[in-house]
Amino acid sequence: MNNERIQQLIRFVQEEPNEPFNVYALAMEFLASQPEQASIYFNQLLTEHPDYLPTYYHAAALYANRNERSKAADLYEKGIELAHVQKNQKTLLELQRAKQAFEDDEDEW
Repeated sequence: MNNERIQQLIRFVQEEPNEPFNVYALAMEFLASQPEQASIYFNQLLTEHPDYLPTYYHAAALYANRNERSKAADLYEKGIELAHVQKNQKTLLELQRAKQAFEDDEDEW
């Protein structure tokens, strides 16, 4: 985690509060080292920018890793629906594959 980069991203969020990419970049910066902090930013995106498609893949994976399985499943479904609406075939396939892997993993429980 790069503290200087985080401070820069926080400034970007403050300067452009309606730009979802800045919040997304901040969430991604925290994802590996501070997943709880990343979840705060993912939840902010899901609330304030529910049409920002990149959020769904990483947020769902985060919740799956935290064993919050129903939230992860819900996010995969919402992301798949949004990818359909946005006609984003690449992200649709990525989300479908991730959801399938998640479900396969769930079957092993």
